[in-house]
Amino acid sequence: MKTIIRNAKVMNEDNLSDFYISDGLISAPFSDTADIEFDVMGASLFPGLIDAHCHLREPGYEYKEDIESGTRSAVRGGYTSVCPMPNTSPVCDSPAIVQSIMKIASQKASCNVFPIGAASKGLKGLELSEIGLMKQAGIVAVSDDGLPIKTAAQLRKVMEYASYFDIPVLNHCEDISLAEGAMNEGALATSMGLRGIPELAENIMISRDVLIAEYLNLPIHICHVSTRKGVEIIRDAKRRGVKVTAETCPHYFTLTESACEGYNTYAKMNPPLRTETDRQSIIEGIADSTIDIIVTDHAPHHEDEKILEFSLALNGIIGFETAFSLGYTYLVKPGHVELGRFIDAMTKRPSDILKLNRGTLDIGAPADIVCFDLEHEYKFDARNVLSKSKNTPFDGYDLFGRCILTIVGGKLSYEELC
Repeated sequence: MKTIIRNAKVMNEDNLSDFYISDGLISAPFSDTADIEFDVMGASLFPGLIDAHCHLREPGYEYKEDIESGTRSAVRGGYTSVCPMPNTSPVCDSPAIVQSIMKIASQKASCNVFPIGAASKGLKGLELSEIGLMKQAGIVAVSDDGLPIKTAAQLRKVMEYASYFDIPVLNHCEDISLAEGAMNEGALATSMGLRGIPELAENIMISRDVLIAEYLNLPIHICHVSTRKGVEIIRDAKRRGVKVTAETCPHYFTLTESACEGYNTYAKMNPPLRTETDRQSIIEGIADSTIDIIVTDHAPHHEDEKILEFSLALNGIIGFETAFSLGYTYLVKPGHVELGRFIDAMTKRPSDILKLNRGTLDIGAPADIVCFDLEHEYKFDARNVLSKSKNTPFDGYDLFGRCILTIVGGKLSYEELC
């Protein structure tokens, strides 16, 4: 199968060129007749996006999302690889569950699915999961996401054991004893009559994880950073040579706690939205690579789980179909982050951290390709998303960076060409 993508701005270069795919791999130009041709009419072509942190909800919560619907939404947003977290039901903590997920993905997924396994059995933080056997079955990392790896002793064991299998540890940084509120602690939470979550809950855990990584000389990956102090801790650790990497999400560089006003549960998440100072620090952290990657933390919920009293509503928002556009609109266009750095944070860098061997346009690499229209503004309409759930605070936003073509392994997965 030979494919040509015509009239593309490869990595947003000024000149238009043709891009070649042969037998599922990126190819040098060929003179043969192509089986398929796409004319993208000046759209920008990049490596397919890689989401290192999302939730597909299968098994157990298919009423919110499943692998089929979640990956359909992902490719519409330009993602060619996604890494679902293990807080499913049953928890993804054994090779049997991993094999089940991989089998469903092979039959129904629109993009590559690389599962993340639980660090502890049942996410209980007591007994290590079968990390080696899960890696053989297909996991690319371990995490108890949704919950932190609670004790320093347990994290040390997880990191040491995972290192035997050359697999990264991703930790949700939250001191549970400090995090019993519903939104960011501060004047706004007080005025709304809600118990707040102090940034201290996140910062303490980031500090702990960094110190353990430094002591063991082993890598740790910090999930969904949201605070100014967290960015500073990670930046200082990197300067000391600590093997720490970090991620953040679009909502932490676009929104602040003010989005919760009016008890807007679509802005309720964990970690909570913080202050404008925190938001600016997150942007600076992305720009200088203190924060390595941008993830979605795509967290679909049924409407009945969001239209509740604020303190009772579940945390999280969907993100596959807005992540790139939010980043391009709020980071790149204003000049806060260079385009190359932004693309790296959503392609090559997550691939490197999770050892996926993807995220490039090198000849011979898997043909995971995406094309975006960067020039024309569009209005995001949550009613049209392909996810089963619609829980997003970005409905009605005017954005740039609409996905018009997604190719996974040389095969068309999504097309919106005029």
